[in-house]
Amino acid sequence: MKAEEVDLPEDALSETFLAATGPGGQNVNKVAAAVQLRLDVFRLGLHPDTYERLRTIAGSKLTSGGELLITARRFRTQDANRADARLRLAEMIAKAHIVPKKRKPTRPSRAAKAKRVDTKKQRSTIKSGRGKIRLD
Repeated sequence: MKAEEVDLPEDALSETFLAATGPGGQNVNKVAAAVQLRLDVFRLGLHPDTYERLRTIAGSKLTSGGELLITARRFRTQDANRADARLRLAEMIAKAHIVPKKRKPTRPSRAAKAKRVDTKKQRSTIKSGRGKIRLD
């Protein structure tokens, strides 16, 4: 699933605008350009496995009440920050929908084990030859 395919229901979203930090001169002090986007995750109706993956991806951005909180203050305008927050949210949800492939455990072959033992023996003889010479 791609970020463009994620459908975010408007009734599950809420936005608040904050004073942004960073470049912008006096404009930063006057305009609330940063966006704080909240999403009620339970309103999405996600599969339990997808919800668990979203929890691990979101980390501390997910509150105990089930709200996903994203703050966007990368740009100087509200519209650009709004779009950025929604895109980041959609990417996060799209990434949670991807089911990881299960690992199939494998064993080394008998020939690989024998080769490993042989190389260990060779190294052992090389290293034992480096010791003090005894004239017994």
